[in-house]
Amino acid sequence: MKSFTIQEINAVLQGELIGQTTHIINGPEQLDMATNNHISFIGDKKYIKLWADSKAAAAIVNQDFIIEPGENRALIKVKNADLAMAQLLELFVPEEPIFDEVIHPTAVIHATATVGTNTRIGAGCYIGAYVVIGNDVTLYPNTTILDKVSIGNNSILYPGVVIRERCEVGHHCIIHSNANIGSDGFGFRPSPDGKGLVKIPHIGNVVLGNYVEIGSSTCIDRGKFSSTIIGDGSKLDNLVQIGHNTKTGKFCMMAGSSGLAGSVTLGNGVMIGGGVCVSDHVTVGNGVMIGGMSGVISDVPDGKKVLGYPAVDARDCLKQWAYIRNMVNQGK
Repeated sequence: MKSFTIQEINAVLQGELIGQTTHIINGPEQLDMATNNHISFIGDKKYIKLWADSKAAAAIVNQDFIIEPGENRALIKVKNADLAMAQLLELFVPEEPIFDEVIHPTAVIHATATVGTNTRIGAGCYIGAYVVIGNDVTLYPNTTILDKVSIGNNSILYPGVVIRERCEVGHHCIIHSNANIGSDGFGFRPSPDGKGLVKIPHIGNVVLGNYVEIGSSTCIDRGKFSSTIIGDGSKLDNLVQIGHNTKTGKFCMMAGSSGLAGSVTLGNGVMIGGGVCVSDHVTVGNGVMIGGMSGVISDVPDGKKVLGYPAVDARDCLKQWAYIRNMVNQGK
């Protein structure tokens, strides 16, 4: 078990230490569940009232909050408690799963594949022909890498990940369990006789930039005849669907159960809430924020906040909802 004094924690966070505690900190915990060996955090004023009844020995708080530590308790005041908590969690990250062997004997690696130095390959992995894997890569058990895939340095693929043929994964990527990168796009057309469907082949690939993180069971379809691209630093939650030939900019974020249809273009820094759907061939500008469960059916200019189904300017949507609520109340 990792443990730290409050002084050691503050040395990392570089905050203002208010009060003192003799308790040793064994981990972080939310205010209402903490014991006197825990540190918590308060990033919103509405939670200040919970501090008095909490048993936490310490808390990380925003520097503008007015709050007293109490007896044998301490506060670390910082500019942004949420970001400081991320630093704190790094201190308490558990040890990663053990690899008894660098390359497990049950892994199948094609003779033409290239595996970099310090790369670990778990039980039941499959690595196809002409695959190139960089240095310090970790493939957890039952990962499948099909032919001619490239994986950059320091990337981590968790159990059950499938990377289809010819796809490219950048450096420092994290791909969580059961994600599928590079399946066929959803392309079908009615057959000439009107009695069935014709499958449209997708011969492109998927390109993940550097520092991309892909959540569990997320699917990214290959391009029809070029690449589906996920830009550097972008983060996709669990159960996200990315259609063929979509291109995202840098540092985009998509929450769970959201989806982009084919040939969507996202600018840099786009933030998409849970359950959002973006229609095919739509362009979403830089810095756009899309509220959860919205449906985007037309282009969105840079910097806009949109909401609703179909999505409109967030302020207009809230006005519409207020108007509808008033009409309903008047009819009662």
